[in-house]
Amino acid sequence: MTPVTNDAAPARPLMLLDSAGLWFRAYYAIPDKVKAADGRSVNALRGFLDMTSQLIATHRPGRLVACLDLDWRPAFRVDLLPTYKTHRVAEDAEDGAEEVPDTLAPQVDMILEVLDAVGIATAGAEGLEADDVLGTLAAQEQVDPVIVVSGDRDLLQVADDTPPPVKCLYIGRGIAKAEMFGPAEVAEKYGLPADRAGEAYAELALLRGDPSDGLPGVPGIGEKTASKLLLQYGSLAAIRDAAAQQPSPLPARAAASIVNSSDYLDAAWDVVWVRRAADVAVSGPDAVPAEPRDPQRLAELAVELRIGAQVERLLAALRN
Repeated sequence: MTPVTNDAAPARPLMLLDSAGLWFRAYYAIPDKVKAADGRSVNALRGFLDMTSQLIATHRPGRLVACLDLDWRPAFRVDLLPTYKTHRVAEDAEDGAEEVPDTLAPQVDMILEVLDAVGIATAGAEGLEADDVLGTLAAQEQVDPVIVVSGDRDLLQVADDTPPPVKCLYIGRGIAKAEMFGPAEVAEKYGLPADRAGEAYAELALLRGDPSDGLPGVPGIGEKTASKLLLQYGSLAAIRDAAAQQPSPLPARAAASIVNSSDYLDAAWDVVWVRRAADVAVSGPDAVPAEPRDPQRLAELAVELRIGAQVERLLAALRN
């Protein structure tokens, strides 16, 4: 009898990139030495392309989307929490624009033009951040496993084992030290209930606060205390119920602080929670292109921007 074998190749993942996170990281990591033919800086562009090439070569996605911030500081989040990202607002910016280095801003357009010429899809949602785009595309995927690439720990909340699974590749310490998080890894690293690790991570962030987003947290509740409470009670709702009891089973200071922070906890949940049903617009097909969509334009950009080596590495990775 001929043995039955399963030759089906494993599903290649859908990879979702936190694009702004990548190009900010590239800008500060790559020395601004080599310039475009006209003298413009291209360090963020070069770094972005090389990081994208490395991610593709390592994880071999079958589909790829570069997700964009169409509004880096949505009004509804600021209305709920006025301190949200205030430290990143450009000084004297009347429109609340983000503080972006002068030599980085022009490179964003370069990156988008190169992605378009290559044929890599981009996606955004009006009035929302890239986090919401990532969360929505991950939640709505019904076929392939998903890898969300970000240096923002907020995205750990999207980790999910429900088929198709969603994992978060955290690159906060760089691509070389990237960590892959599913729910089990999130639960283990942060001390969270394993059966709801993603949502519990968002609750942890809410309780402990996050200075990088202007999230104050509950006074006196740090990460260790938040973890302990979430493991003991299972959810933020249960913690708040316990804190409101008379007498409360929680330590007196913690109970009082949680009760006194009720308005903050009510308002800030919608600030921390990543959207899963945003109206996302995708620029085109998300299949990883084997060949550039516009080879002539790509060749022109490679010469004009002096990114020939970066383009070749990206194309090689895409053909892998």
